[in-house]
Amino acid sequence: MAEVIRMPRMSDTMEEGVIVGWLKKVGDSLEPGDVLAEVETDKATMELESFQEGVLLYIGVEEGPVPVNGILAVIGEEGEDYKEALAAAGNEDTGAESKEASSEKKESDSKETPKTATSEVAVAAEQPAAANNNSRVKASPLAKKIAQDSGLDLATINGSGDNGRIVKKDVEAYLNQPNAPTSAPAAPAAKPVEEAKGPIVAPFTFGGSGQEAEDVPVSQMRKVIARRLGESKFSAPHFYLTIEVEMSKAMATRKQLNEIAPTRISYNDLVVKSCAVALRQHPAINSSWLGDKIRINKEINVGVAVAVPDGLLVPVIRHADMKSLSQINVEVKELAGKAKEKRLQPDQMQGNTFTISNLGMFDIDEFTAIINPPDACIMAVGSIAEKPIVKDGELAVGNIMKLTLSCDHRVVDGASGARFLQTVKSMLEDPIRLLV
Repeated sequence: MAEVIRMPRMSDTMEEGVIVGWLKKVGDSLEPGDVLAEVETDKATMELESFQEGVLLYIGVEEGPVPVNGILAVIGEEGEDYKEALAAAGNEDTGAESKEASSEKKESDSKETPKTATSEVAVAAEQPAAANNNSRVKASPLAKKIAQDSGLDLATINGSGDNGRIVKKDVEAYLNQPNAPTSAPAAPAAKPVEEAKGPIVAPFTFGGSGQEAEDVPVSQMRKVIARRLGESKFSAPHFYLTIEVEMSKAMATRKQLNEIAPTRISYNDLVVKSCAVALRQHPAINSSWLGDKIRINKEINVGVAVAVPDGLLVPVIRHADMKSLSQINVEVKELAGKAKEKRLQPDQMQGNTFTISNLGMFDIDEFTAIINPPDACIMAVGSIAEKPIVKDGELAVGNIMKLTLSCDHRVVDGASGARFLQTVKSMLEDPIRLLV
């Protein structure tokens, strides 16, 4: 029996996935575990595996975005009629929505002024012809978007997809032809004068005429970063605490450790370990705001922010307080490598109770970071810089590193955050305390 394959939820924050490409085509035989397609989520590009044995009978979306639980494909026996299963799946999706839409329509109809036949014709006449044609032509969402932006009528293109469906490469190939005929994108219809509110002003063009620019589509990852950090910044009352750490002893200890350690210990490893040990002593910092309660986490799982081309990923070092510097180093390198290749698994980016963001390698002395939910705090780490200090009553050269703790004031008070930073400072200034 034909089975409909839907877009799975591949991470806790995923709302839609983008089909990057199919690795199987219609008519291919499948075994459980075969990779069907590559899907870009909000956090990584992941492989969509088949759990069924059979033949790929239908592909719903060649390329482009698909909401979670949206129809992707149909798998069944060779030659099987899959249309009935596809129709049943579509009816299942729209059943609940149609009832809600019906009630909304009745309510809307009772409030709206009835339209005349003349007004309906006028509205229809205002719509661009290309848009009408494009809505009727079988094409992928991405192909329709490119055609709309280019003012292109899809009816003039031959599709190479299933049943003549137009996909991205068909539109791009058409546009790359010399003297390819396109129509200018239709300008949006102006609002009636009576709807205008406030004074009418002349339009303003930023940068003057002729300025070149490029519009880059927002990736799934960037959408989620924008949403989650926007919610964090504007819902959690942030405050910031900065402390200076004299790193001379830490530098000497690191040099000694690297003479015997199986891997090369970094300053970031020392910071991760110091924070993990300090979190055990200050559980209020290792907490989360849950609205009607505060959760004090028993596990210490430190997230380490990693820059990737599309934004920022935060792989998690679990039970960081129980791991050696060498173990932390190996794990951070492995997870950072996977993050840059967009191969992190969802469970490797979940469960963080505290986060560290380090820009010291970019010569940034000091900065503030936005709290990474559900954590109550995030610590920003700056570079180590030689500065004059007073030591034993005399002027000397010190190696200073600044740490800035961003705190959610709903969970953490200033004194609690300050005591935590003092503990981290004492461990970095005398790293032998990490062994106690």
